[in-house]
Amino acid sequence: MRRRSRTPAAPLAQRDGIDPVRVRLPADPEGLWATVGDHLLGRFEGAVGAERVAAMLREGRFVGAEGALSGAEAYRAGMHVWFHRDFAPEVPVPFRIGIVYRDERIVVADKPHFLATTPRGRHITETAVARLRRDLALPALQPAHRLDRLTAGLALFVVRPEDRGAYQNLFSGRRVRKEYEAVAAYDPAVALPVTVRSRIVKERGVIAAREEAGEPNAESRIELAERRGALGRYRLLPATGRTHQLRVHMHGLGLPILNDPVYPVVLPESEPDDFGAPLQLLAKVLEFTDPVDGRAHRFESGLRLAAWPAE
Repeated sequence: MRRRSRTPAAPLAQRDGIDPVRVRLPADPEGLWATVGDHLLGRFEGAVGAERVAAMLREGRFVGAEGALSGAEAYRAGMHVWFHRDFAPEVPVPFRIGIVYRDERIVVADKPHFLATTPRGRHITETAVARLRRDLALPALQPAHRLDRLTAGLALFVVRPEDRGAYQNLFSGRRVRKEYEAVAAYDPAVALPVTVRSRIVKERGVIAAREEAGEPNAESRIELAERRGALGRYRLLPATGRTHQLRVHMHGLGLPILNDPVYPVVLPESEPDDFGAPLQLLAKVLEFTDPVDGRAHRFESGLRLAAWPAE
């Protein structure tokens, strides 16, 4: 059995909590690329332009295992090249990340509304993992799961790469008890508590998920915890973890979560975030048995939903 060669360590340090991009030069049976520069130009000129690729080579921005590359090096399939992307300016999310718990293996953070968990799309440096890597000096930190950008509350991060799989398996194996809070309209016609089971489909590139006929793949228990006039505070207990599941199920009950920009109406993405009107959804509790040392953990968020202040 052929053993896969180990990927060499990146010769570039993280920048703003973000790892460098790694490129492995592919096989070239047709002899298209005489030099490393030929390949990099063909690969990236469509994204950033030929002049920008040439400038990055002149500035030593592309780096191999032996150091900066000029582009004139002979092409060699299998060679690794690293570089840092140019990040577009991002609007800072004006809320801090709270640290609920930290030990040598995990960090449990209170993620604020509007902060993505991991780099994706237009949110790169303004993400929870990038901030925590910088603030805690933990460059290898990785999330064990993903919390939606608009949702606040508890998110679990893993300190050491060798432990990440064990904690990810807790979530994929549904061995984590999660409890959320939400604020939505109160409707006496909606009989609660109720367990909602449905089939949720989320298409790539489409903002809103939808429910459709078929075998259920999502389950949530919805309970009314408290009522204040026209509003209710709801306890949401998801048994599965489909994208936007709780938001879809609350909308399906006729109780869309307060300030939701997608359900029932999708607002334009071009609109800037309204930091004064966050989605009223909070990941309140995480409970699990530690897969490494067997300890029972229960963590509770210190955040409160703005629409439901303490009396």
